[in-house]
Amino acid sequence: MAKKSVVERNKKRERLAAKFASRRASLKALAKDSSLSLEERFEARLKLAEIPRNASPVRQRLRCQLSGRPRGNYRKFKLSRIALRDLASTGQIPGMVKSSW
Repeated sequence: MAKKSVVERNKKRERLAAKFASRRASLKALAKDSSLSLEERFEARLKLAEIPRNASPVRQRLRCQLSGRPRGNYRKFKLSRIALRDLASTGQIPGMVKSSW
C-alpha cells in the first residue's frame, strides 16, 4: 500500500488539472498563434507560467485505484498487475480467467 500522503497529492494534482484545463488550453493556443504579435504571445506565455505547476496533467501519476501502487498499472482497469490478478483469480472481473496450459 502506498503512503496516503502520496496518493492524496496525486488526487490534488488531478483536481488542479481539471480546474485549470480550459485556461491552460486557451493560453497555449494564444502562445502558439503566429498571427498575433510577439508581445501578445509573450504575455500569454507569462500568464501560462503563473498557473500552478501541479495543474499540469503531465505531473499526474497513474496509480492503482485499490492499493495506490505507482508501477505496473493497466490503464483499462486502473489497477496494478497484482490487484488485477487477485481480482481475476477470485472471479470478480467478468470474462477474465487465469490462463493455464
